[in-house]
Formats: sequence, structure tokens, C-alpha cells
Amino acid sequence: MLFKRAAAACIYPRLPSQLCRIRCPKYSPQLVVHRSCSSHATATATTPPSTSNADHRQLAVQQELFTTSIYSPGSPILLPNGARIFNRLVAFLRQQYTRYGFDEVITPTIYKKALWEKSGHLENYSDDMFTVTSTSTSRGDMSKGGEGDEYGLKPMNCPGHCLIFASQRRSYRDLPIRYADFSPLHRNEISGALSGLTRVRRFHQDDGHIFCRPSQIEEEIRKTLDFVRVVYSTFKLGPYRLTLSTRPKDQYIGTIDEWEVAEGALKRALDASEQDWTINEGDGAFYGPKIDIILRDSDGKEHQTATIQLDFQLPKRFELGYIAPAPEYERRGETTTDPDALNETGLVTPVLVHRAVLGSVERLMALLIEHYNGNWPFWLNPRQVMIVTVNNSEPVLEHARAVQDILMGRQGSPEIPVSQATGLVVDIDDRQVSIGAKSRQAKSRGYSVVLTAGPRQLSSGTITCDLSRLESDGKTPKGELIEMLPLELLEILKAKAGAYL
Repeated sequence: MLFKRAAAACIYPRLPSQLCRIRCPKYSPQLVVHRSCSSHATATATTPPSTSNADHRQLAVQQELFTTSIYSPGSPILLPNGARIFNRLVAFLRQQYTRYGFDEVITPTIYKKALWEKSGHLENYSDDMFTVTSTSTSRGDMSKGGEGDEYGLKPMNCPGHCLIFASQRRSYRDLPIRYADFSPLHRNEISGALSGLTRVRRFHQDDGHIFCRPSQIEEEIRKTLDFVRVVYSTFKLGPYRLTLSTRPKDQYIGTIDEWEVAEGALKRALDASEQDWTINEGDGAFYGPKIDIILRDSDGKEHQTATIQLDFQLPKRFELGYIAPAPEYERRGETTTDPDALNETGLVTPVLVHRAVLGSVERLMALLIEHYNGNWPFWLNPRQVMIVTVNNSEPVLEHARAVQDILMGRQGSPEIPVSQATGLVVDIDDRQVSIGAKSRQAKSRGYSVVLTAGPRQLSSGTITCDLSRLESDGKTPKGELIEMLPLELLEILKAKAGAYL
């Protein structure tokens, strides 16, 4: 069994022989789970709840963002509107990676039990993991003893990224190496704790791992704190607070001296950030101390979102190394001009910085749903543009569809692939309902821009635009109704989306 404290397997309907069985340990209802990662920190209501009654679960129903199923508890099913928000959040992070030097990788969802033994997760994190085994003995992987290998659904990406680092010979000139990963993670949350998008079993994390030299630690942490500041100011979230979580009392790996060195590096980086921070004694991950970014939701509950974790242990467990001159100085993060020391080269273990800026993308979505409460900024809005028709005559409908094609970037020959897609969401309401009713409904449903297509625009090819719900940038016309060519409107909307407004 993968789980050393598992008493029995969960009961599932009988599966066909070629499927996989996934098992998880039983939990006592009184068990309190201590979390040690950014994406699933325990929410605590240490302050009085706000007067806002926004609940992301109710808002998600109104906005058609996600649903859930008894067949996969804790695994939200994102509907088209929710998927649009999710994809834009991920695309936004990918844009920022070009500035902060991250290369995206794609890693497996399941690994053999041996990997989790090597990483230390089996010993320190097993109750939060799912086991995967094949029910077909003829198709299962066999170990040397003739027993079928067990697999674990990955709860985090760091072991996989260590495998990537170890796949090539590395030099000190190559560092820092920064990997990013959006692949799904699974953690076995207690069923009674599952809630909407905030407490889930399957989620996506904007997971990043930085392999750096000891002398680069503080600079990498400073850049990551800057990354967090840029992202959260774009979302207009905050203020947030910073906490330094230190060595757990019992469950940790490594020596106390190594922990003190790591905690000292994080303290210096926090001091250099010129932001207030506090210490959260004993709440570090089992492999190292961490900086947590804490946001408060509309109910006054605090959620751990972004995190920066310093890890000296995992690189040792995976025997990672890079070649550097003066290795003794290099290990201490020092430089030297001594020619004899520089003539010596050796293998040095890199330092691993775990970082997540959004944390769980699903959890951040929940916070944003409540934060915006239906008034999404244009770039994130899953309902961006609605074209309402004055009537449903064929010329008017053709004009509305032509405007839709231009705004979505799908005009051109159907014989060639679409190459200029704008990513904008543009819908058409051609019901036989009054134009006023359709416009009011579009606004009540949260559309940022409402366009009117009617007979009088046919000769000019223009469209009547209501841009009153767009955030003002001093450049966008703010008249109630404006006549505009579709291409002119497209430039305005692309500028809004490109500026994250």
C-alpha cells in the first residue's frame, strides 16, 4: 500500500478489468489536516466577516462558470465561461514568464511509488495522496519481486522537475534554471471540507521551480516577490500580507543548521522588500521554510494563495548537481579570486526555490468571482460583447454575423486555417424581443460591451456601440451610444484586453 496509515480502501463500483483503481485512506471526521503548500492552505476566520454577501458558488451558477458531480467529488467541472476565465489567467501568467525567465514544461500525472519514497512525500505527505493501481495483472508494471508497482497521483510537481534537472549535465553558467508547469494536481481533501473552488481534490497550480546557486537565492526571491506584486496589482487584489513560515516542530527533513540558513535567507529577502511581514512559527513545509501571501475573501476568511518556499533537501535526495569552480566557496554562496581555488572544479548541489504566484488557479478564481461580483474587467470577462439585432431580417442578421467575424478575427476564406483569432467572446441576440429588453438583459448578464445592429447601419457598415461599462483609460470614447466601424471597435477592445483592463 502507498499509504502507511491507510486502514482500508474506499468503496467504488466494480470497474472493467482494463481500468485503473484509485484508492485513498480513510479519515476520521475529527482529524485536523495541517497544510504545507500554497494552494491548499487552511482558511481561518481571524477577523470579522465583511458585509459583502458574495458567494462564488452562487455567483458561479448565475454566471454559468462551473458545476460539480457526485461522480467526481472535489473536481470542479469548468463550463465554457469558467474555462475562458481559467485560460485567460493561465495566458496572463505565460506572458509574465517571458519577463521572469520561466520555461514551461509538461510532466506526468502519475509516478511510481519509488519516486515518492525518494522525494520524502511518502513519509510526510502520504495521507494527502491517491494511489493508482492497474486492475489488469497482465498490463501492470512488475517490480523485481514480481509484485505489481503502485503509482501515486502527483500532489505537486517538484519531484518531476527534479527529474528534468537531472536529465542533463549542468554548469554554474546555466543557473538559475526556472521551470513552470500548469498540469493538474490531486490531493485527498477530507470530503466534509470540500467547497466550491476553494477546497478541491483536483486543481491546477501555476507551479514554478527555480534551481539556483546559493549566491542567487536572495535575488530570485526578490524577483518572485516582485512577480507577486505585479500580478496582484493587476487583479486589484489586496492589500495582502506576508508571513514567514518556519520549521515544523516534528515533521521535517534536513538539519536544524540548514533550516536556519534557509530561514535567514528568506528573512533578508523580506526585509529588502520593504513590506511588513510576520512570522508563522512551525508552519513551514516539511522540506523547507516558506513565504506565504495571505488574501482575505468577502466573508473575512483568509486564504493562502501565493508562496515562495526554499528547499535545500529535495536536490540532495535526487542527487542533483552542477559543475562549478572553487566548489567550497560556491557551496557557501561566496566568491574568491584565489587562482588555486578557481583551478579546482567540483559538483555543487543547487538550491531549489518552489514558487506559485496564483497558487491554486481554481482558488484564485473563487476569490476573483467574489471580488468582482459580476463586474469583470473586460480582459477577464467571459461575456465580453453582445450584438443585439433590431429585427431578424436576413440583411440585419448578415451584418451582425459579419461584425462578429471581424471582432473574433475569423473572417477570411474557410479553406485556410484561422490565423488572426482575437480571443474575444462575441455573442449575438437575434430573438424577436424589443431592442431595449435585449440590451438590458445583456447588461444584467454582465456583458462589457453591447452593440446594436439594425437597418440604418447597413449602408455604412457601422455598428452602434455602448461602451459605458468599459473601464475608463482616458482614450476610450465614453458617450452613451457611438457609431463606429467594426475594425475601429476591434482596435479599442484589443487595446483593453492587452492592457489587462
